[in-house]
Amino acid sequence: MAISFCQHYLNEDRMNSPQRNFLSQHQQLLVKQRHELAEWFGFETRNKYEVLSASGTTLAFAAEQGKGFLGLLLRQFFGHWRRFELHFFLPDRQEFMRALHPFRWYFQELALEDMQGRRLGRIVKRFSIFSKRFDVHDQYDKVILEVSSPIWKIWTFPFKRQDQQVAVVKKKWTGLLAESFTDKDTFLIEIEDTKLNEDTRCLLLASALFIDLMYFEKKAQS
Repeated sequence: MAISFCQHYLNEDRMNSPQRNFLSQHQQLLVKQRHELAEWFGFETRNKYEVLSASGTTLAFAAEQGKGFLGLLLRQFFGHWRRFELHFFLPDRQEFMRALHPFRWYFQELALEDMQGRRLGRIVKRFSIFSKRFDVHDQYDKVILEVSSPIWKIWTFPFKRQDQQVAVVKKKWTGLLAESFTDKDTFLIEIEDTKLNEDTRCLLLASALFIDLMYFEKKAQS
């Protein structure tokens, strides 16, 4: 039976590495985009994120791969439609999962896997005119969570299972100056169902980045 990489860390060396089980220890997580100077001048750089506890302790990092000139051009002209990978790291720089976004014009998706290549699930954008909608699939491609954010709640994304809300991701406004000159965002993940397993929590973490890239990145807005 396959064991989740996140669960592997949860069971391994609890006393010596308390940060490895951050997904189950925290019901609230902050995902903060790390700002680079070039973004203040409208130049898209590689997306980088810091994951923090509600008290501000750094728990993990995520970074978009692709440093070459081609990657630079694709970021400037294709925004969230481009192919890219996001790698997730613990504070000791040990990678614990990665996400792949294929090149898509429609129905964007983000596929998540652990470091052994085991599929954790994927996040798939759905067609909608008056709301922002996407589904969260498990490793067997079964829809386990649905998200529908109406146009009048542009910064709130409820995650529901059979019409019961189990988690919510909220974009936290960073102020008029920051919103005007950069797409530096902070997202709050609130987990309401404490029984969510480790794979689902990993998908929730990746969903916060998916929301930023799909709906708040400059190229997404344009």
